[in-house]
Amino acid sequence: MKNSSTLYPSSLSLLTDLYQLSMAKGYWKSGIYNKESIFHLYFRKVPFHAYYAISSGLELTLDYLENLKFDPKEIQYLGNLKGNDGKSIFDESILNYLQRFKFECDVFAIPEGTAIQANSPIIRVEGPLIQAQLIESTLLNIINYSTNIATKAAIIKSVAKEDACFEFGLRRANGPDGALSASRAAYIGGFDGTSNVQAGFIYGIPVRGTHAHSWVMSHDSEIQSFKSFADVMPNNCTLLIDTYETKLGIKNAIEIGLQMKAKGQHLQGVRLDSGDLYDLSNYVRRALDAAGLSETKILATNDLDENVIENLKKRGAKIDLWGVGTRLVAVSESLSGVYKLSALKNGDKWESKLKKSDDHSKISWPGKLQIKREIIDNVMYDTLFSEFDHESDIKGKDLLVKVMDKGKRIFESPSIHQIRQQVLDFIHSIPIKKEHSWSIDNRLSDLRNDLYGE
Repeated sequence: MKNSSTLYPSSLSLLTDLYQLSMAKGYWKSGIYNKESIFHLYFRKVPFHAYYAISSGLELTLDYLENLKFDPKEIQYLGNLKGNDGKSIFDESILNYLQRFKFECDVFAIPEGTAIQANSPIIRVEGPLIQAQLIESTLLNIINYSTNIATKAAIIKSVAKEDACFEFGLRRANGPDGALSASRAAYIGGFDGTSNVQAGFIYGIPVRGTHAHSWVMSHDSEIQSFKSFADVMPNNCTLLIDTYETKLGIKNAIEIGLQMKAKGQHLQGVRLDSGDLYDLSNYVRRALDAAGLSETKILATNDLDENVIENLKKRGAKIDLWGVGTRLVAVSESLSGVYKLSALKNGDKWESKLKKSDDHSKISWPGKLQIKREIIDNVMYDTLFSEFDHESDIKGKDLLVKVMDKGKRIFESPSIHQIRQQVLDFIHSIPIKKEHSWSIDNRLSDLRNDLYGE
């Protein structure tokens, strides 16, 4: 199965902020809509106290850009929007342009699953000003959320080490689209599977699941519910043992597990969803081993994140599998991604552009940006520079690669499984909580300072 699929059947042209369309009208009316421009998408700070993020969302971005168009109903809707004088805010000329709109920019991007440090461009867009501007909000929507989730997943997986981690966040995610994006990004970040069947269908992610407390409560007794579940799911049986009392629950699960074993079947696991996971997991492990069910795994859920998992592992909790939901897909900390104009072409000459700010962290980067990377002794050495300058003296590999030429996709992504394995290999050798080197080419630094002083 292909590793990405459009989440919606039609174009996402109206999934944008109104001011993008207002600026598009302004560019059109002032006659600068076709001026060549360069924009960069980057983030100012790595979330979750990590030292690098895991890039995610490129395939969804390419899907969006390839299908970007305005259909007649969308044009009609825009034509009906009124200003404070009761008149249409978009006149016939700009609506006619949008009706003929075709995305024809060049796009450069860091491939999914790549470690990326703060202030490094994830995407560079080169093309007509009106086109490069219109896509800002949607690119940020896709990349910010996907990269945030992939990064959080990589942090959790790096703590869980060889233990399997599953994304169980569907019910707490930000709507159906957010849930699908989260499942995909978590898998890219190193997770082993998801409970989200739709994500499994679309992206080919392994799906996993147990049963709810309601299954147990709908039967006359806990052991009857376990027996019924084992009967209907003999080859995918993980029993939730804390509906009433965990120590009684494991006793009942063991009885069912032994019955399954006598039939040549296997109790895959038991799940803990409440209580002291350290004490209970040790008690359950001893009970399973004593009963001859040493191959039955213990799955833990219940508001887990990297801190909880790390603490439990350090204390010696006997947990084999981790189901992570809310604190993965609905985290309060977000990626601070921005999309900034960095150059405009006047005639045959490029002019670098800079956004100034009293807040130094919000001063933008001018020029045509690229990142060079060297890895020495498991430390990343990244250098930000402008391709307007001579670059031959900067060592390393370019991270941004061309993915679209004049609006046509030219980049063939690896499978989502290959991307995930790449991330696992990387975080194993180059820790995500270890500090790395990020520097600015002197010529770019001088240009930025000069433009700020103007």
